[in-house]
Amino acid sequence: MEKARTTSSQRDFAAVIMAAGQGTRMKDPTQAKVMYELNGRPMVHYVADLAYALGARRVIVIVGYQRGVVSAYLQSSHPDARCVVQDQQLGTGHAVLQAEGSLEGFAGDVLVLSGDVPLLTRHTMNLLLGHHYGTSAVATILTAQIEDATGYGRIIRNPDGWVQKIVEHRDASEEERKVQEINSGIYLFDKGKLFDGLRHIRPNNVQHEYYLTDVFEYFWRKRWKVSALLAEGADEIHGINTAAQLDKARAILEARTHAALRKA
Repeated sequence: MEKARTTSSQRDFAAVIMAAGQGTRMKDPTQAKVMYELNGRPMVHYVADLAYALGARRVIVIVGYQRGVVSAYLQSSHPDARCVVQDQQLGTGHAVLQAEGSLEGFAGDVLVLSGDVPLLTRHTMNLLLGHHYGTSAVATILTAQIEDATGYGRIIRNPDGWVQKIVEHRDASEEERKVQEINSGIYLFDKGKLFDGLRHIRPNNVQHEYYLTDVFEYFWRKRWKVSALLAEGADEIHGINTAAQLDKARAILEARTHAALRKA
């Protein structure tokens, strides 16, 4: 893969934050997952903060479950963010497709973030943006290296380092399951290519959902290049799906705060 070039000028990008989920495995499944709090603020607050800190020209939040609560909070905390409703939970690809109208007239890239991944750092995301621009890929995936990758989608690269396949654990061969580089679900796309790809995906799976990762198959058929950046640490890319994971995230956030105070 071509080495990323350092550049001081970045293209404009918009951020799409997926925040429509219910969070059935949390302590209170009647609450929207992204509204569970870390140190007094909902998870989605940290993700929206990050999008603006990185310089997103537009921030679009896909809401669904408890949409009124999530939208009302964001209207107060991040009034420039636009909430778009995903009426039916038809998958991650369908969720991102709901943002297309809000991106009309915008020419740039689209950063896809998850409202339940609140520990991403500005440092890592700036590296992702620089890598994407420097390699001229149509899409860039943030990845992580973990010791036990059971259950995660694996990143399969070709000899030049470009991503040639994302394979889910259940579909992976014995050799592919040895790969420890996993898909974080955080992506940066060329806007035009993204929505072109989304219009070509089909819900050919047991859940009958439109998966965002299916756009990569379309990209590869077109011979468009997909790159990946390996995060320096795996903690910040983990999504929060259970109360135990929420407690762990709180501990990580508190440790970061204490470390920052010590440096000050």
